[in-house]
Amino acid sequence: MDVMGDKATLFETGRFVQPSEPDEAGEVAEEAVEELRRRLAAEAGDVEAMSVLGAMLLRRGDLDGAEPQLRAATAAGDRAAANNLGVLLHQRGYADDAAGWWRIAAVAGSAAAAHALGRHHRERGDEPAAEYWLRQSAEQGHALGAYALADLLEHRGDAGAEEWMRTAAEHGHREAAYRLARAIDRRAALEGESGGDNGVELLAEAEQFYRQAAARGHRRAALHLGAILERRGELKEAGRWYLTSAKDGEARAACALGFLLRDAGDTESAAVWWLRAAQDGDGNAANALGALHAERGETQTAERWYRAAMDAGDDNGAYNLGLLCADQGRTAQAEQWYRRAAYAGHREAANALAILLLQGGDTAGAEPWFSKAAEAGSVDAAFNLGILHAGRSTEEDAAAALQWYERAAAAGHTEAALQVGIARLRDGDEHAAERHLRCAAGGGSAEAAYRLATVLDARRPPEPAHELGEPAHERTECEEWYERAASQGHRRAQVRVGMLAAARGDVVEAARWYREAAEAGSRNGAFNLGLLLAREGSEPEAAVWWTRAADAGHGRAALRLALVYARRGELAEGQRWADRAVTLGPAEVSQRAARLRDALREELSA
Repeated sequence: MDVMGDKATLFETGRFVQPSEPDEAGEVAEEAVEELRRRLAAEAGDVEAMSVLGAMLLRRGDLDGAEPQLRAATAAGDRAAANNLGVLLHQRGYADDAAGWWRIAAVAGSAAAAHALGRHHRERGDEPAAEYWLRQSAEQGHALGAYALADLLEHRGDAGAEEWMRTAAEHGHREAAYRLARAIDRRAALEGESGGDNGVELLAEAEQFYRQAAARGHRRAALHLGAILERRGELKEAGRWYLTSAKDGEARAACALGFLLRDAGDTESAAVWWLRAAQDGDGNAANALGALHAERGETQTAERWYRAAMDAGDDNGAYNLGLLCADQGRTAQAEQWYRRAAYAGHREAANALAILLLQGGDTAGAEPWFSKAAEAGSVDAAFNLGILHAGRSTEEDAAAALQWYERAAAAGHTEAALQVGIARLRDGDEHAAERHLRCAAGGGSAEAAYRLATVLDARRPPEPAHELGEPAHERTECEEWYERAASQGHRRAQVRVGMLAAARGDVVEAARWYREAAEAGSRNGAFNLGLLLAREGSEPEAAVWWTRAADAGHGRAALRLALVYARRGELAEGQRWADRAVTLGPAEVSQRAARLRDALREELSA
């Protein structure tokens, strides 16, 4: 009977599975009774008892006691004993002798021995022989054999590797389940990037195998399972798996658990797990601790953790040190750390370094770093390159600026989308301009919302005259964009919203928007507010706002003031404002102001 071939399987190391130690004296006594029973039977010539007794002694580490029992059983043709004798000799360092006994057991049909023999041949570089014996083991349903065969085939790039990895996983091999899950997970990511339809199904399958491996105590599987659940928003369960993995010593899980706790508002507990992960060499956790202390103003402690992150091989440590130094005004040190991170391929550090150089007047030195960061995928760097080229006067630079803006806009950069929209408007491509302005406005750009509103406003047909009993005015899309921009503090949009309200007869709303724009420095807002107040009979207050507008360079406001003072009989003051209006323009205003000035001059000289 092949008793030991079933019960005493081998790990990848070639050693026996070690059972957990008995916790109670009764279990120890029971094992001692069983050993005595087997020993008596073996002494009586029972081959199966010799095999089982030899395995029991081998498991305990009593090689001297196990060897004669196993040799006797092997001589009697017990294949399990031959397999275990191979294990014993392997442990003694007689690998070739061990292989001989494994061969005997494998030929006799022992899947465990075939697995061990396959591993022996692979260690010696004989892959054909290794594949032969591992396949023999795998085809008999041996989980370790299937896993080792899959590993060998995967190493060679053989497409059949996944089939055997799946077989091993389905037979309970946790490492096989984990590796299969990782392979499926990577395929799901590629499917998602390419816009395929199978990404969700693949991810669900990967999750299934992660669960299988995690349930068997695989800490990295628990980490990845937690990540999948976190992305799906199932934070409670994600936290449980992160905790399981972290307790088993997975630093990345401890770090991820820290971020979950921080997002839940428990910063103190987050710091505990980050500390544990950082002490185990996790650079991301060290960076998180650095950021935490930096927020608290504990810059020396923050710097220490950023250095620890850097020592752990995390380039973010050098980048964060650069940010810390820059905030403290230590420009030379900031440049040093940015350079270190940038040379290591950190794209945001390259962008920050370029900005630092640009601020120092070194445009020539900044441009290559912007380029390096942009080529590495930094959206901000692509936008900054656009600004750099736009600041030059050549056509080539204008074209290059637009290209970089388009690249940043395609990655979702709001201001870049605005610049592309403006450029397309300038080129007369209204359709493309609208598309980019919508993206920028949707991203929160007040200027883009205003410009989009002007594009839509220009298309609007004139409204027919309303008659009594007709429904109230309904807001158009362009008005909605004007209002969005106005609510974000865009002064020209505020003036335009005020004008639309005034056209509807809503004087209070118009005055509110004009006043808001005027108080923010809009000369048009101040002028229009003055007109509104004058129509309502508040000319003295209107004059105050016209004065503010005229002082800001508004020619029409200066002309209005000249007329006000002329009507009051203050001819010299009226002439002064008329002179100012002539200077400010525009042409129509200058002409009217010149006639008024001349009339006032004649009146004064009469």
